[in-house]
Amino acid sequence: MKVILREDVDNLGKGGELVEVRPGYGRNFLIPRGLAVLANAKNVRELEHQKKVAEAKAAKLKQSAEAVAKRLAETPISLTRKVGEQDKLYGSVTALDVVEALAARGLQIDRRSVDLAEPLKTVGDHEVPVKLHREVIGKVKVKIEAEVEAKA
Repeated sequence: MKVILREDVDNLGKGGELVEVRPGYGRNFLIPRGLAVLANAKNVRELEHQKKVAEAKAAKLKQSAEAVAKRLAETPISLTRKVGEQDKLYGSVTALDVVEALAARGLQIDRRSVDLAEPLKTVGDHEVPVKLHREVIGKVKVKIEAEVEAKA
């Protein structure tokens, strides 16, 4: 019996796949629970159409993510922090600081997409990766400068 899976099923396949199962398993388990539909001509055509729509949507998302990655590369940010001995920062620069600086420049990025392994704690130039899409990782240049204290 051939069925089209609607959802991922362990040890069987992923959603949208056409799989061969035993008739009892398909008729008594998969179809009643809504995990699969019978693979007739109409359902196969519908599956192909949904795949084309999903591919077009994924391509559009990837293209927009690449455009954002290009803007990130062209938009360096500069942050000023208080510095102690040996150019070590008091505190650190976190993903939230990077996101806020990008927002000030007009780029709205989700904080969870900034892939900062650990907070930045030194003065200088750093490259911070930003996951924009499954296949697109942008890089933003962050320059951390020492805050100049005015001596009175």
